[in-house]
Amino acid sequence: MTAPRLVSVQVGQPRQVEGGNRSVRTAIFKEPVLFRVWARRLNLEGDRQADLRVHGGPDKAVYAYDLSGYAHWRRELGLELPHGQFGENLTVEGLPESSVRVGDIYRIGDALLQVSQPRSPCFKLSLKMGRPDFGKAFVASRHPGFYLRVLEEGELGAGDAITLVEAGPERATVARIADRLFHRA
Repeated sequence: MTAPRLVSVQVGQPRQVEGGNRSVRTAIFKEPVLFRVWARRLNLEGDRQADLRVHGGPDKAVYAYDLSGYAHWRRELGLELPHGQFGENLTVEGLPESSVRVGDIYRIGDALLQVSQPRSPCFKLSLKMGRPDFGKAFVASRHPGFYLRVLEEGELGAGDAITLVEAGPERATVARIADRLFHRA
């Protein structure tokens, strides 16, 4: 297995987009940054969330998605997708949901981050993907990604090693918890 590393960092700002017959405000469109950024308590520097009722806050400050999810979607959709396609801030390698546990604490660059929960997709992901049913397919994929708390603020950037500092007390992986949340097992 590859040593965990940060492949890409993405940030975005809220904007209005047209979806079907309505206009919605979203920050799911993230763009890669080519420099180091600060991980702050509520988000990455240069990143914002549009709907703070369901996104952001200290328990959802940063969203990470592993390359194993991209491999799944490449096979499933037959497309190469750019990093940030799923609205993630951190595209990572070596941290699949099947091995990451809620409560795990990782050092990335100067920042200390803790896994808080799996991601539950909202309709805006379906809107971005151009498929009204994509949320269901995303849940069924078993590649939801996961949210992170920022325990210690610090700089991070693409290429940084990701080091497990402390294993979380939960015995269930992010994938297992997502299965329970989404009524699969």
